[in-house]
Amino acid sequence: MVHSLGLTLYNLRPRRVPSKGAVWADRPEGRVIWMHAPSVETSRGLFELAGRLIDEEQVTVLFSCADPLPERRGIICVRPPEDRALEARAFLEHWRPEIALFSDGELRPAVLHAASEIGLHQIMVDGRTPYVLKDRNGWYPGLMRSTLQGFTRVLTMDEAAARAFRKGGAPLSAVSVVGRMEEDSTALPCLEAERAALAKLLATRPVWLAVGLPEAEEAAVIAAHRAAQSLAHRLLLIIAPEDPARAQGLAKRLADEEGWIVAERAEDQEPDADVEVFIADGVAELGLWYRLAPITFMGGSLAGQGCIRNPMEPAALGSAILYGPRPGVYGSTFGRLGAARAARAVGSASDLGEALSDLLSPDRAARLAQAAWSVASDGAEVTEQVLTVVRRVLAGEK
Repeated sequence: MVHSLGLTLYNLRPRRVPSKGAVWADRPEGRVIWMHAPSVETSRGLFELAGRLIDEEQVTVLFSCADPLPERRGIICVRPPEDRALEARAFLEHWRPEIALFSDGELRPAVLHAASEIGLHQIMVDGRTPYVLKDRNGWYPGLMRSTLQGFTRVLTMDEAAARAFRKGGAPLSAVSVVGRMEEDSTALPCLEAERAALAKLLATRPVWLAVGLPEAEEAAVIAAHRAAQSLAHRLLLIIAPEDPARAQGLAKRLADEEGWIVAERAEDQEPDADVEVFIADGVAELGLWYRLAPITFMGGSLAGQGCIRNPMEPAALGSAILYGPRPGVYGSTFGRLGAARAARAVGSASDLGEALSDLLSPDRAARLAQAAWSVASDGAEVTEQVLTVVRRVLAGEK
């Protein structure tokens, strides 16, 4: 990597807070691959890739992200090192990774320069546009160009992204358009015998699911269900509450105060022909409910703090998606679904009832679900391409 004047100035910038020595766990034996994502949302493709590498190449994955991440088998989650030369070198000397994979386009110049000095292979995946850490104000001439020069491969989502990386200074031979990687294991499992039994019980009944439903949206969902029943009197609503502890109280309120015929999964009750609302029990069986419900409303997106569950979960299992104006951390995911006409947005509680009624037409729900499934399954080939690149580096090939 060319040592630019910009890098010198960048490394001389004043500290905002005193440095605190990082404390890390012991490095595991064997090969370590380092992956970095700027946020939870940009981490999903990397997590799918990580799972494949752990299972197929028997490596340990070190995963850094500024946002908290859930624990996963074979993955060590850490905060990224502060982007300064001393901290970067300490991080790399401790973990000794063989490859560094960055996503989205975020550049950490001090870290990446230190990686280049020790000959660490650097690969950008799911590239959209290059940018230096967004809170690093200042003028650093040549900094982006010198940082991008350290990448041996830059794998972008589309041609516009490829142009942005070439313009930013990435080696022309390193940049290629491959698309977006597959997201992390969105097809949730279920017991097939259980699915078959419930599908037989439900027969031809129309069914919809409200998943990750917060208390603030319960009234809106019930109102939408009531409105849609005027078109389909046998309509069944399955509710998977955001807080499973609310299930029993919600069932009692709907039955005693509003007159609904309610069954509870936690009480081993079945959604018999006369049941109007079925309260699911926890998240362990979401794969079952997605398979049984042709329509899913994403809880938290209407009046909550943001969508609770990943919309790719119902998309991967053929359920049409309804969502409100608060996508939360899934903004870009809903953007992809919307661009593919694979999800239906609603702006208010009254809109939810209208949209649900419209999707009770099986052909309309099926078109939406098919488009959603296509988006969810898109990217598997890209993940294979990235795997091939990583395997070649691990094998010592160029």
